[in-house]
Amino acid sequence: MSLPITNHDPGFRITRASHVVLSVRDLAASRQFYEKVIGLILTAEEGGALYFRGVEEACHHSLVLRKGESAACVRLGLRVFQDGDLDRLKAFFEAQGCRAAWAEVPHQGRTLHATDPAGTPLEFCATMPVESRMITKFTRHAGGSALRLDHYQVLTPELRKACEFYTAAGFRLSEYIAPADTFDLRGVFLQRKGNPHDIVFFNGAGPRLHHFAFLAPEVHHLLNACDVAGELGYGAAVERGPGRHGPGHALYVYMRDPDGHRVELFNTHYQIMDIENEPVGWDPSDHTISFPWGLPARQAWFEEATPFEGVAIREPEVKPKPLTLESYLAK
Repeated sequence: MSLPITNHDPGFRITRASHVVLSVRDLAASRQFYEKVIGLILTAEEGGALYFRGVEEACHHSLVLRKGESAACVRLGLRVFQDGDLDRLKAFFEAQGCRAAWAEVPHQGRTLHATDPAGTPLEFCATMPVESRMITKFTRHAGGSALRLDHYQVLTPELRKACEFYTAAGFRLSEYIAPADTFDLRGVFLQRKGNPHDIVFFNGAGPRLHHFAFLAPEVHHLLNACDVAGELGYGAAVERGPGRHGPGHALYVYMRDPDGHRVELFNTHYQIMDIENEPVGWDPSDHTISFPWGLPARQAWFEEATPFEGVAIREPEVKPKPLTLESYLAK
């Protein structure tokens, strides 16, 4: 068994992770959390939905919250470079036996709805309306001052199949987690925009959305977000960190919003644009890599995640056995 190989010329150009669409029960509570704690900019409120963008983002939205009866992820959004890429992308999904259909979506150009082989619901577009960047409007910066959406992580019962599908679609494998001297994949970091990841898959019951992540400008913005969360009564929702990742090397903090959706604020990245950059492997048993300092995450961080709307959850053949805070303290 070997690592999946990237097709560098699939005939279309996916450029980046673009946006996340979530269902929430209380729009007012969610607005306070994402504006005050995470620091997003509200672009529009209409039709029972809130549209947010990051401080440096010019496109209309990177997070959409829709009023619903339960908490779920509706779709994960990605961008393509030009409108014509959508037609070729549709043909690619259909050739792989995956559903793909055109959809009318507010504040987006022509949009393709599709489902990957593991059942993850996706949408792709090439354009959105352009808004003013708030990066120099310092009085508008709040909480974590989230700059832009960077990536999302999905738990999937079919990790290798997911990796093979996305590398066939032009994604590059930047890092992977597998037992030493094997390619028995437990986690994969896949990217299109030249940093370590746009979409991450980990072995687990799913498909489910583990988290989505916004880049913050500096380390102190992570701490400021925690302080604001505490003041507004979200202190218990600070789930993990601040800390430093092994894979990816970023400083981070994870929080749960009022509906339990998990969002990460992080800073620091490295570039992996050049063709000679080979995937880096990590052994999950080496805990000095998993958490270089501090304590491991609670069991809930590994097991709890947001279901995708209308998508059945399946168990993986190999059950994850991460080192949790509970098991670490028990020893």
